[in-house]
Amino acid sequence: MAKNLNPKCKQCRRIGEKLILKSDRCNSPKCAMVKKNYPPGAHGSKRPGKKSDYALQLTEKQKAKKQYNILEKQFKLTFKRAEKQKGNTGENLLKLLETRFDNVIYCLKFAQSKSQARQLVNHGHFIINNHKVDIPSYQVKTGDIIKIKEQSKKNKNFKQLLEKLSKQNKIDIPSWIYLDPKELTGKILHEPSINEIQTNINSQIIVEYYSK
Repeated sequence: MAKNLNPKCKQCRRIGEKLILKSDRCNSPKCAMVKKNYPPGAHGSKRPGKKSDYALQLTEKQKAKKQYNILEKQFKLTFKRAEKQKGNTGENLLKLLETRFDNVIYCLKFAQSKSQARQLVNHGHFIINNHKVDIPSYQVKTGDIIKIKEQSKKNKNFKQLLEKLSKQNKIDIPSWIYLDPKELTGKILHEPSINEIQTNINSQIIVEYYSK
């Protein structure tokens, strides 16, 4: 399985925004974007020059790839699928990215980061509609019921997860997903609308990038 092995903090600094790649650390004073809010490298702290339109488009595409933890080939295939669908290509792209199985696992708080969510899916810890699914790019659909395998619930990490979720009064998850924290079960209520997708990605700029 191909994956991005670049240091996560440097990825955020290169993009110039917090990408929440390290979960709790990203929201703490230890975050690299707090301590070193400039690009990595010997000349990173110098005043940046004005970016061209192409540079802005490329940066936006890279930001989307890193936020959803996928590489170039898979991202391009996802964009082509979005192009073939009816409606706005940019919105279709965000919906396809948002409904990836690994992203849904992260949104359900079953993983602390998207990279961890992808790893847990690959290791076969989850079932959808009583069938094991170990493909991170699997597209969830309305009505899908997601559960942690009974055998996996005995795992130390999932025991801690259950304890953590049970102590929280309010669990912040997207409105298009339902979570039962006691049973560690999620359900896809409906396809996410563009207003329900919690991201700062400008999909139109990505469309412009691939239109050249």
